[in-house]
Order: sequence, then C-alpha cells, then structure tokens
Amino acid sequence: MPIYEYECLSCGKNFEIIQKITEEPISTCPSCAGKVRKLISNCSFQLKGTGWYVTDYARKPDKKEDKKEAKADKSKEKGESISNAKDTPPKKAINE
Repeated sequence: MPIYEYECLSCGKNFEIIQKITEEPISTCPSCAGKVRKLISNCSFQLKGTGWYVTDYARKPDKKEDKKEAKADKSKEKGESISNAKDTPPKKAINE
C-alpha cells in the first residue's frame, strides 16, 4: 500500500498515512482536526533487473570501443579514414 504525505493548514504539521489507492484522501488533521492538503513527495521507487535503461542501455562502452572511437576522431582531424590508414603500406624512401 502506498504512503501519502499530508500537511495541516492549521497547525503546519506534516504527516504520512498508509492508504489504499482506492481510499478517499483524508480531509482533517489527526492532531488538531484542521484542514489538510495532500503533498506530492519523492518516492523511492526503483526499477531493478534487466531490460531497463539504467541496467542495459546506459552502460559505458568497453575500453576497446573507446580506443577505436579515439582513433577515429584523430584520423578525422588529419583528414584520413581508419580503413585507408590500415590498408596503405608504409612508404619507402626514394633515395635508396
């Protein structure tokens, strides 16, 4: 069952009540019988297991992939592609 947070408009007291989703929200403060308002609070709901963005898609790439990307960035700065750099044999000196 969810926990709902309320604030009393008369005494200013904040309190939490465990209620069913189908129950009507309370309208009076349990300590002073004044009017209350329902607050929106952060919840500690967390999705665990596989299939969620946090566990599967937000992973950092492997170190090998990082090195490949860094190499690609450097070759783009030089104006050559990675495939051309690997396929081209080293140049020989002409003064032999």
